[in-house]
Amino acid sequence: MAPDTAPANDRRNSRRLSDALEKLQGLLGDRMSTAQAVRDQHGQGEDHFHIAAPDGVAFAESTEEVSQIVKICAEHELPVIAWGTGTSLEGHVQALHGGITIDLSGMNEVLEVSSEDGDCMVQAGVTRKALNEHIRDTGYFFPVDPGADASLGGMAATGASGTNAVRYGTMKENVIGLTVVMADGRVMKTGGRARKTSAGYDLTHLIVGSEGTLGIITEVRLRLYGVPEKIAAAVCQFDDLAGAVETVQQTIQMGVPVARMELVDDVQLQACIEYSKLEGFEAKPTLFFEFHGTESGVAEQAEIVEALAMDNSGGAFQWTAKAEERTKLWQARHNAYYAALAHIPGKSGWSTDVVVPISRLAECIVATKDDIGASDLYSPICGHVGDGNFHCCIMVDLDNAEEMARATAFNDRLVNRALAMGGSCSGEHGVGMSKIGHMRKEVGEEAYEVMQQLKRALDPQNIMNPGKVAPV
Repeated sequence: MAPDTAPANDRRNSRRLSDALEKLQGLLGDRMSTAQAVRDQHGQGEDHFHIAAPDGVAFAESTEEVSQIVKICAEHELPVIAWGTGTSLEGHVQALHGGITIDLSGMNEVLEVSSEDGDCMVQAGVTRKALNEHIRDTGYFFPVDPGADASLGGMAATGASGTNAVRYGTMKENVIGLTVVMADGRVMKTGGRARKTSAGYDLTHLIVGSEGTLGIITEVRLRLYGVPEKIAAAVCQFDDLAGAVETVQQTIQMGVPVARMELVDDVQLQACIEYSKLEGFEAKPTLFFEFHGTESGVAEQAEIVEALAMDNSGGAFQWTAKAEERTKLWQARHNAYYAALAHIPGKSGWSTDVVVPISRLAECIVATKDDIGASDLYSPICGHVGDGNFHCCIMVDLDNAEEMARATAFNDRLVNRALAMGGSCSGEHGVGMSKIGHMRKEVGEEAYEVMQQLKRALDPQNIMNPGKVAPV
């Protein structure tokens, strides 16, 4: 895949750019880079889009530095793109109009942990694994796990989710406060320590999910959860895909408080078996479960779900309560994307991301599986099906126009199918630059215009990650 590093002259003036780079070099020294390799690295996430490199990369180490960088960029009308770990999947970090990418990975301190209140404050560059390692002796953990070891600032910016969302919620439910650098360089703090408030506009959740288009998150206050007394994981294989998904629907409808409930179809499991060296499994539709609670509570949950599974063509549960075995199991699930890439070398992965009401989940997934076959695409299915969210990983040759056309048409049908069922074009990846057209259809023109009005009000120069979410 050839890098696309051509300049975007519509948003840049060479004199303004050189003046801005000179000021940024003075501010940051060798933490301001214009090296082509560094720029290319920051011009693409883990998505299927070509590289769109920024003009420079600023490595910030504090909120005050981010504020100063943004002020310089605003003065010179340069776009600003935030960067965490580069694991986004919808073109969030592409510098579509050049400008400056602010790399926040150096802002990696856990600033505060309150065992009494069950919350913490972290800098935006702290990753979810680093946070859980830091608090492992406190009796708490942070449950949102999108798979990749993403930065918590990036997870807040995209409204990330993951395997635990069915029980613990997404980032939208677990962010209780933010520090945000606005488009003019002002530093805004939102939220507080209290568990609820009805005071004024909810600015915290205006910024969560805004993907760096309204401001740059530099600090996040998060809700923590007590480590359960008992954790047990199980795998159940099914004779058919419909039976697996119907088990999910019935589990949720019965109110069983399962912590994780993940689906992989037969194609995806075959790739996982090969990539993660899983033993004792067949290439069949499979559900991965995890149960949290007391000893008796976990046993009760498992008994109910296993009975439902057996009524829907499922086999006996394969159990593990050992931490290292659970880790291997869930790492295999998290590596599903990389397993698919390894299975078809030389192609890129296009990860779709729809969500539907739980009552329509089986219908949607079965129809999607049929559509994959009719489209002659290699596209494993997996998903956080406990909350109605699933993904197809379409393997594509970006330089094959005919294959890309088939993949695009398939994705359009998938999104339209989800919307017709009352679902959404994105359950967790966000909008970026790839789902803008679908989002307009989902929310309607009036709501979309309000989003654009918010963008204009908070970012009148249109410098904050322009061309994403609701471009103006």
